[in-house]
Amino acid sequence: MTHQAAPRYLADTWPIATCMHGFPVAGPDGIAFQDAPAEVWDDVFAQIADVGFTLAEIPDDRIRPAELDPSRRDEFLAIAASHGVRIPSVHVQRRSVIWPGRGEENLAYAHKTIDAAAEWGVEVFSTGLHRPFTEAQRNALWFWTAQGPKDPDDPEVWRTAVERLRDLGRHAAEVGLQMSLEMYEDTYLGTADSAVRLIEEIGLDNVGLNPDVGNLVRLHRPVEDWRELYAKTLPYTNYWHVKNYTRDESADGAFHSAVPTSLELGLINYRQVVRDAVRQGFRGIFLMEHYGGDSLGVCATNQRYLRTLLPKRR
Repeated sequence: MTHQAAPRYLADTWPIATCMHGFPVAGPDGIAFQDAPAEVWDDVFAQIADVGFTLAEIPDDRIRPAELDPSRRDEFLAIAASHGVRIPSVHVQRRSVIWPGRGEENLAYAHKTIDAAAEWGVEVFSTGLHRPFTEAQRNALWFWTAQGPKDPDDPEVWRTAVERLRDLGRHAAEVGLQMSLEMYEDTYLGTADSAVRLIEEIGLDNVGLNPDVGNLVRLHRPVEDWRELYAKTLPYTNYWHVKNYTRDESADGAFHSAVPTSLELGLINYRQVVRDAVRQGFRGIFLMEHYGGDSLGVCATNQRYLRTLLPKRR
């Protein structure tokens, strides 16, 4: 895997974006964020800027670029720019291209999103193979404590995943985008070995991994050691969702628990892993992500901490 061409960023210039988990997908009036009036968008970007972010990832549960009227697209980007915020990435989530009965529809949607993302001037098209929450996940306090959908152990479905993701990767390359695939439990991106194999079989320089190891260490079951996960996946990383969890488990494996926390306080030692990543050539965008509480506030805290870990000189 060849890392994306990029300048050698330093701590104060490295691109670090925030997620939008802290903002509702719909307002009290039931109007979706996609269709919200300009005042709602303005308030969101004002908050993002107020805590020190100049970059924000757009997830498609808030904004679907391919389905936004051009005039509203321009309005959205103008409002963001008025607060000094730029959109470097678009994340398509829970629209697996191998979801039974929906895969081809999701593939077409992803292609449209790639075109829209290029028109928006973003740099990264981010996606994965995870599917919508089950009812049990929707009803849980923390969705990762309930079992979600699983990709099948089926060579034909695997080949379909490779072919469809390669198709998207080629499209992304044609319009100048990096494509990054997010690690997520019980998908073909759910273990280090499987994720690396998938990237290698896709075989495109602009397609890499988003090693969101937080998605795995939070599971209430035995998981791969975070050190081994990163050791295998960092050489393939071109975009990176970072978050952390405290984790506890009993020696006999009968008990597992995890809850969200800041980058500095959780199980994953980001001081170690970020240094490892930069040493190995990572030059991509970091995306701060957090569930629960004041998500945006924690993301801001995490951004400040992360900049202390990045190189101060060339």
